[in-house]
Amino acid sequence: MKAAPAIDTDAFRVRGDKRVKLKKWPTNVDRLYNSKEHYERLLQKQVAELSDQQNLLYADDRHALLVIFQAMDAAGKDGVIKHVMSGVNPQGCQVFSFKHPSACLLDHDFLWRTTRSLPERGRIGIFNRSYYEEVLVARVHPEILEGQRVPDRELDKHGKQGDGFWQRRYRSINDLELHLHRNGTRVVKFFLHVSKEEQGRRFMARIDDPAKNWKFSSGDVKERQHWPQYMDAYEEALSHTSTAHAPWYVIPADDKRNTRLLVAKVVTDTLRDLKMQYPTVDATRRQELQTMRKVLTAGDRGRKASRK
Repeated sequence: MKAAPAIDTDAFRVRGDKRVKLKKWPTNVDRLYNSKEHYERLLQKQVAELSDQQNLLYADDRHALLVIFQAMDAAGKDGVIKHVMSGVNPQGCQVFSFKHPSACLLDHDFLWRTTRSLPERGRIGIFNRSYYEEVLVARVHPEILEGQRVPDRELDKHGKQGDGFWQRRYRSINDLELHLHRNGTRVVKFFLHVSKEEQGRRFMARIDDPAKNWKFSSGDVKERQHWPQYMDAYEEALSHTSTAHAPWYVIPADDKRNTRLLVAKVVTDTLRDLKMQYPTVDATRRQELQTMRKVLTAGDRGRKASRK
């Protein structure tokens, strides 16, 4: 049997100095596993390491991790979150999904509602879709911006969103992510790159399987018709917002198992690179611990003696 290749994620990282052309990025690569059993062992190992790193993140209490997922429908975001984060302590991880904004949310700037959900130090926050919707869906469907009551000065002379409008939004996002980085929150972003053909197969599976019917709606078909526009919007966003401190990874998503292994590797590597450590114990604290040991030991002896 041919050996599975080592998991190298660097090839999937978007370099900020190059424009992204998604047609040149694969939606499928050679399997990183030899069998289902081999995949499960590899994922289990990554999940165990992620659990250890999360415990360290909480104890170290100097950093937070924000993981962002963006993708076309049926690319597998929910499955990745479910499988990769399966070993993480729920108390140290929160997942947020951002749907259509309410009237209250529309009265604030486009970054406000997601900023409220940022993870505190010691925790992992996961955004299943994010503020990037404001330069993706809003770009494909500019009528969405009407509800945001964008100031006239942000529009061109025809009252439209020109290139300058989107450039300013990219700049706002980059500024936010740099601010987070400077204050201890590491940001890592994944675009799950599924092919249109594979999306079609997954949509058909949702129609054919009664247990998956609830996952499918007519809106999914309508959005699929805008595939070229979405690819253009993703290319622009990825090209303008992948930085050294908040990188994008374009993860091949036609093979769900490969996708999960790659995402797990990136997340664990990101945490490991923080070089965290458990708090050190000084002499005073060690003496305090020994005193508590003596108190506990004496109490146990007293209870045993009372039973005789």
